[in-house]
Amino acid sequence: MNMAASAPSAPDAPRPAPGRPEKLRLGDVLVQQRLISQEQLQQTLDLQRTTGKKMGRLLIETGIITEELLANGLARQLRIPFVNLKTFPFRADVVKLLPESAARRFKALVLEDKGDTLLVALGDPLDLFAFDELSRILKRNIAIAAVPESGLVPAFDRLYRRTEEISGLARALEKDLGDAVDFGELTATVGLEGAPVVRLLQSLFEDATQVGASDVHIEPQEDGLQVRVRVDGVLQVQTQADKRIGAALAQRLKLMAGLDISEKRLPQDGRFSVRIKENTIDVRLSTLPTVYGEAAVMRLLNQGAGMRRLDSIGMPDAMLKRFREVLGRSAGMVLVTGPTGSGKTTTLYAALAEINAAELKVITVEDPIEYRLPGLSQVQVNDKIELTFARVLRAVLRQDPDVVLVGEMRDAETAEIGMRAAITGHLVLSTLHTRDAMSTPFRLLDMGVPPFMVSTSLQAVIAQRLVRLNCKECAAPHKPSPQEQGWLDTLLAEGETASPKRGMGCSACNGTGYSGRQGVYELLEMDAELTQAASHSDPAAFMRTARERMKGQTMAFHALELVRQGKTSLAEALRVGFDVGDSDAET
Repeated sequence: MNMAASAPSAPDAPRPAPGRPEKLRLGDVLVQQRLISQEQLQQTLDLQRTTGKKMGRLLIETGIITEELLANGLARQLRIPFVNLKTFPFRADVVKLLPESAARRFKALVLEDKGDTLLVALGDPLDLFAFDELSRILKRNIAIAAVPESGLVPAFDRLYRRTEEISGLARALEKDLGDAVDFGELTATVGLEGAPVVRLLQSLFEDATQVGASDVHIEPQEDGLQVRVRVDGVLQVQTQADKRIGAALAQRLKLMAGLDISEKRLPQDGRFSVRIKENTIDVRLSTLPTVYGEAAVMRLLNQGAGMRRLDSIGMPDAMLKRFREVLGRSAGMVLVTGPTGSGKTTTLYAALAEINAAELKVITVEDPIEYRLPGLSQVQVNDKIELTFARVLRAVLRQDPDVVLVGEMRDAETAEIGMRAAITGHLVLSTLHTRDAMSTPFRLLDMGVPPFMVSTSLQAVIAQRLVRLNCKECAAPHKPSPQEQGWLDTLLAEGETASPKRGMGCSACNGTGYSGRQGVYELLEMDAELTQAASHSDPAAFMRTARERMKGQTMAFHALELVRQGKTSLAEALRVGFDVGDSDAET
């Protein structure tokens, strides 16, 4: 915050612009508002002389005052409005009156256009230089609103989307390409960073990482090219463009991934890395020939993102305790199951972080390596040189491991080698695509793994899905629909009630009503009775016993608990658990 002392104006000094704040000392304002004491002010001034930091930042860092109280105090002193950025109804055309570079530099956002005056949120309402510069850039009278400064950066990321930039670059690429795509020229310009196709891809990646997207889809359609991003598990349209540029984008992506650019009839898979805002993003590329051209899907893996711990992934406490006990065993197989994109790898790595002790040899076999952990030996599968899961796994077992993580049980050979390793004294962690925990042993049998291997090696199965969480800023009570009420009635015990909520949509959640995701889980531990049923390939007996073991502890019940806590909506619980509640209803 600005600490400059007030100075008398010269008699002929120009009159201040309308709405221009007074030149005040922040410390004096806060003491006058009784938000801090004179002693706290003096302590902070002493600290400021040592560190050189701004007064406001020091007061917040030392816990003397919160950002909200500070902004509210300034608003009262300056007689200006205080604005909650999370719930404010922004208009894109008004926000874009101020270029993003200036918004980030001066920590400012245009909130309202009142005709002759613009209302501007300013992180530091006492910053006279920022006020004057904003007046010059906007060429309008401005009025100031106070906001918590830390809320501005997420607001910038949310509001300054690159949709228009991406559409403009797509149009520029259209114009450059004309009616035909010259692939020779595109290949020749691979090193020209200014080429429209390169700038378009860079903008796509920057926008996707800015909004936390997990995937980017480039899809040729009959009447154009559609670009979509997946945020919190749901696809959102990013832009529409002329379908002629689809071939150019696919061509450049294949060049970046080292794929065969002359082969457009067969699917191809590859990977490359890009640097976005000081973060390295690993990109998994998959191309697919369609009727209207090659479609491309990119999975984005942020190597700068911190790895989750087991106690932070949302697993219920009782289940977490049992899972940790299983991880403490010296041998056996633990499988995490669920559809693609349900967070299985995150759970496995959180488990690895729990058991990665200095006295253990831990080896991972993956395609691709999604997280890098110190102290582990991590191997990347490469089918092009026949470095398959099965081949690597055989070699790994000669490396004297204690714990082995196999990215996925893709085939019977890999599953059988993993099972043998579990039987012979290794703890093996892996993933499998199954509907729920109970069906997992029979999926292994269906793959061709001998029954005795399944029954003797499998220790536990975790099944999981991801649910979107209600936006905390706009969540409100929700009356269940008949279908939702029917689902509730099958799971709630007699006399139990639920007061569901759902997000109504606001600027904080881009109108979706959701912000972030959390896992819902179920855990099936193999005991003697379950092992016997699995070894005799008796699905009826196995399912009956498994239902008894898991009664009230399935994914459906976990989703219900999140609904009762107001964390997620009934619609979301039904979306991910449409078929996982059947077994609960039967018990």
